Amino acid sequence: MLSLNPKDITTQKLHGLLLSSVAPRPIAFASTIDEKGNPNLSPYSFFNVFSANPPILIFSPARRVTNNTIKHTLINAEATKEVVINVVNFDLVQQMSLSSTEYPEGVNEFKKAGLEMLPSDIVKPFRVAESPVQFECRVNDIIKLGNEGGAGNLIICEVVKLHISEEVLNKDKTINQEALDLVSRAGGSYYTRANKGFFEILKPLKTLGIGVDNMPEHVKNSMILTGNNLGMLGNVESLPSKKEIKLFLESINENYPNIILATQREKHIIAKNYLSYGDVSSAWKVLLS
Repeated sequence: MLSLNPKDITTQKLHGLLLSSVAPRPIAFASTIDEKGNPNLSPYSFFNVFSANPPILIFSPARRVTNNTIKHTLINAEATKEVVINVVNFDLVQQMSLSSTEYPEGVNEFKKAGLEMLPSDIVKPFRVAESPVQFECRVNDIIKLGNEGGAGNLIICEVVKLHISEEVLNKDKTINQEALDLVSRAGGSYYTRANKGFFEILKPLKTLGIGVDNMPEHVKNSMILTGNNLGMLGNVESLPSKKEIKLFLESINENYPNIILATQREKHIIAKNYLSYGDVSSAWKVLLS
């Protein structure tokens, strides 16, 4: 394993390692205006949601590594205390990328990228009409993390109004994640498309899983089962009873006629197969047979 002290490498090298490792990152397509009312639009992937009550989004326009200058977004946010954060979906990603060009102060990136400026209801910065979700925000605070190139500036934004396209809503007014089709940033020039990699893991909120520490030794020290497999197995509230195991073995006798005589390794392989289909209950019954 490569071990590094951040102080021993250049900021540019460290920047690349951090952005490639902490990925994918959501994108804040931040719209601001300067004190003269000129629009500015730029994307930032140092971004996330941090609170629902109050509704807080934070993004960070870092000081440029190359020359230690600051970005127009930061200047505008400090001056006006307002910003609109627009999410970026796949249909928008190329125009978003174009808007990230380092245009001179006063240049309207909406026009450069061919995007429609949509008036906001509460704040003065414009929304990106093409974005499926838009957050009108007031800037509560800006925390400067340093004075050298690469230093972040946390812009703490409180959402005062949000707008969601009907096209990405389910009937119950929740957001359809696949329809939203968000993109996110990775290292270098790489992006990811969220709806091409979705999978579901049920949160252990209503159950108290037994945990890996309470599993039989042959299970938690298995050479077949992976860490993900153990995580699934550890999320059950209790292990199956002998009666449940017996009934299960009888039900699968046609497919696994000699399972009673199977070796421990063979049972682990069968259990792993059940887990690949999300059938944790059957996996446990095989493991304990």
